[in-house]
Amino acid sequence: MDEVDRSRAFLKDVKRIVLKVGTAVVTRNDGRIALGRLGALCEQLKELNSQGYEVILVSSGAVGLGRQRLRYRKLVNSSFADLQKPQVELDGKACAAVGQNCLMALYDTLFSQLDVSSAQLLVTDSDFRDRDFRKQLSDTVKSLLSLKVIPIFNENDAVSTRRAPYEDSSGIFWDNDSLAALLALELKADLLVLLSDVDGLYSGPPSDPRSKIIHTYIKEKHQSEITFGDKSRVGRGGMTAKVKAAVNAAYAGIPVVITSGYAPGNLSKVLEGQRVGTLFHQDAHFWSPVKEVDARGMAVAARESSRRLQAMTSEERKRVLLDVADALEANVRLINVENEADVSAAQEVGYEKSLISRLALKPGKIKSLANSIRVLANMEDPIGRVLKRTQLAEGLVLEKTSSPLGVLLIVFESRPEALVQIASLAIRSGNGLLLKGGKEAKRSNAILHKIITGAIPDSVGGKLIGLVTSREEIPDLLKHDDVIDLVIPRGSNKLVSQVKNLTKIPVLGHADGICHVYIDKSANMDMAKRIAVDAKVDYPAACNAMETLLVHKDLKDTTEFNDLVVDLRAEGVTLYGGPRASSLLNIPQAHSFHHEYSSMSCTVEFVDDVHAAIDHIHEHGSAHTDCVIAEDLEVVDAFLGQVDSAAVFHNASPRFCDGARFGLGAEVGISTSRIHARGPVGVEGLLTTRWILRGNGQVVDGDKGVIYTHKDLPIEP
Repeated sequence: MDEVDRSRAFLKDVKRIVLKVGTAVVTRNDGRIALGRLGALCEQLKELNSQGYEVILVSSGAVGLGRQRLRYRKLVNSSFADLQKPQVELDGKACAAVGQNCLMALYDTLFSQLDVSSAQLLVTDSDFRDRDFRKQLSDTVKSLLSLKVIPIFNENDAVSTRRAPYEDSSGIFWDNDSLAALLALELKADLLVLLSDVDGLYSGPPSDPRSKIIHTYIKEKHQSEITFGDKSRVGRGGMTAKVKAAVNAAYAGIPVVITSGYAPGNLSKVLEGQRVGTLFHQDAHFWSPVKEVDARGMAVAARESSRRLQAMTSEERKRVLLDVADALEANVRLINVENEADVSAAQEVGYEKSLISRLALKPGKIKSLANSIRVLANMEDPIGRVLKRTQLAEGLVLEKTSSPLGVLLIVFESRPEALVQIASLAIRSGNGLLLKGGKEAKRSNAILHKIITGAIPDSVGGKLIGLVTSREEIPDLLKHDDVIDLVIPRGSNKLVSQVKNLTKIPVLGHADGICHVYIDKSANMDMAKRIAVDAKVDYPAACNAMETLLVHKDLKDTTEFNDLVVDLRAEGVTLYGGPRASSLLNIPQAHSFHHEYSSMSCTVEFVDDVHAAIDHIHEHGSAHTDCVIAEDLEVVDAFLGQVDSAAVFHNASPRFCDGARFGLGAEVGISTSRIHARGPVGVEGLLTTRWILRGNGQVVDGDKGVIYTHKDLPIEP
């Protein structure tokens, strides 16, 4: 199958289409309505409607039509003296109000002649900030489409809070191209078609004979090669706006075609799979005969950008992080819209509650993340710190300095917040970064990546942080141990095992978070109840939540332990037991001690003493975080000294095992490895060392002329 067939094969499954008609298509060069083009378009839509397609129309042109109508009325009602005065530009809001009425009357007339019903829906940017509105919008459109009615959308410019039509590009959408892309995502369209006054996207201005049409847009190849001409003669942005909207929609999973609205039957040709216009698709890079930016290329680009980042001054690198924090807070509403869409999609698919909990960005989360980034920015610069100075010989000084690892590949599941934490740590530590998030968070990850890379200065380049969008790219990336220096998988045991089996690159991370809390007979039971409840209930889906509660056998019949069981159940925790606890407490037996619930469930078991607890943890734990609650110092010392986990706590909740809570600013993950970094991995865990030797002409020459002193020198501030 050739490139064309592959790229258009998805069209056979298309049912719901969002079609955007630009002002340049609706009107003629003189500003009057292009009645012939509009009539031909309505005939195409009628035919598609009868074939079972669900068509949603987004139409521009209202402001232009209103301006024409009002100019005419003003001319008719003006005296000769009035016409001699300087003419004041008409109010855009008034033009929009009058023009919208004209435009809908025209559509209603044309569709009525074809025995098709249409409906008008006017929206503003602020509407989409309301979750209830978006749900009602979806329900209304669904009802209209079931009745074979064609919904016609436009921005309600007459009452929009923008300064004026065409002048304000802020908000969730900023023109009808971005509105069409937003609607395609909100209404779960299968295809978005943007009709233009040219045949598609060209490599340069269409009037330039050297320009060639691009049939399939590949972001990695074309975004730096295209030269845009002037903006549209009417409307807000012309081809630049269309491409921006098309890229955003396509990389969120909605295929897009930009094609001419002048050519008769173009919409039908698109749906037939003919090679008309320019196709935007998230998998387009797979269809290119030559893979323009392959996995290796992404890694190389990240390394080059990281070297430019390292060449900056400490203050400049700090400024990058502060800009990222500001950008996140400035776009919190947009981030929440995308995240809510991911959560809704996950709920519809039927994902487990624990995954949805990890997926959701809770209120205040972006602000919290931004503050963590600022803490990170204000920490001591980790790059180039002198860790040790040694005089090897007179005039020959050796320095051991901190240095970035190079390029990191992080594979993570579900949590969009992880992208922010990892990206900020990579910037602070001077590393290049490749990220692959879970498909369930693709919209959240895409918008976060866009905001963060947009805040990185051009002198470094956004390719410092690459977002891998396809799961198929991971095996290819894992082959390139010469350009990727460390892999950190954050997710299930299965994910970590798969990554380790596929690569020679060092892997840092943990497979499971099976954390234990052991309550000794010497414990303060009021304290024990607080810690055990917090360890399970505070955030059950976290990897540092308690999964197994070990209890000294002497406590099994006490009132205090019974109160703890009651407290856990009152919080909604489902208890499972080991062989001893299940019978004594009359609870279901756990199928395995080595189990991470990641939910409001945990295992309870009785043990003989602290040594039995330690043995249990070593046999069934994951070497993540384990806690002892005891007042007997011998018990405490035995537990802290012998439990071989990354983090071991006394009289404190395992939920404290976190990079931010440890004062690391953020964490890239929690490592249970025993090499390089262990526990919460912050900036320090993403650094290695370099040796800097300063001399004044010394040579080895068989060590004849060198008297070695190997003297430790003070580290200069």
